[in-house]
Amino acid sequence: MKRTIDIVFSLFALVVLSPLLLVTVVCIAMESGWPVFFVQQRCGLQGRTFGMLKFRSMVKNADGIGPYFTVAGDARITRTGQWIRRTSIDELPQIINVLRGDMSLVGPRPDVPAQRGLYTDAQWAERCSVRPGITGLAQVLNRSGGTDAERLALDLHYVRSIKRGFGVLLDAKIMAMTFGRLTGKGAN
Repeated sequence: MKRTIDIVFSLFALVVLSPLLLVTVVCIAMESGWPVFFVQQRCGLQGRTFGMLKFRSMVKNADGIGPYFTVAGDARITRTGQWIRRTSIDELPQIINVLRGDMSLVGPRPDVPAQRGLYTDAQWAERCSVRPGITGLAQVLNRSGGTDAERLALDLHYVRSIKRGFGVLLDAKIMAMTFGRLTGKGAN
């Protein structure tokens, strides 16, 4: 059922958000050219890697001139990039990853392979036993804050809740919290 919900909502989101997606493409292309997408290798279900799509919010070859993470005031972020990051619009191309089956709308955020060392084998296996998500429990409760241990605890709580059969209800709650974070109090 979760996969069906992912497909239906993703198709609906692509149609509804298509004007915003088009404006974003034009803004990125006008400011810093093509490509407008950034593809980063991430770890998904069962630890398999896939190319996660994002709107490019940084200068071209940013991954070649700095770390896989960003810091406050990172000079690699473009003006358009600042706007799409602040509003999380940079994450919207991941709807395509959901349609492909690489991701779900809700789940633990997919890690880059370099983050594998943050986990024990058991933690990694449990965390990767579900599809990663565009949003997740750690994101709605901590946004970009929180320690690695706090994010892991929330990710594992989510996985265990899914395994106990609370998936649809928990996913609906997380999606509502995500919408609230992006549009109202607590928006970044």
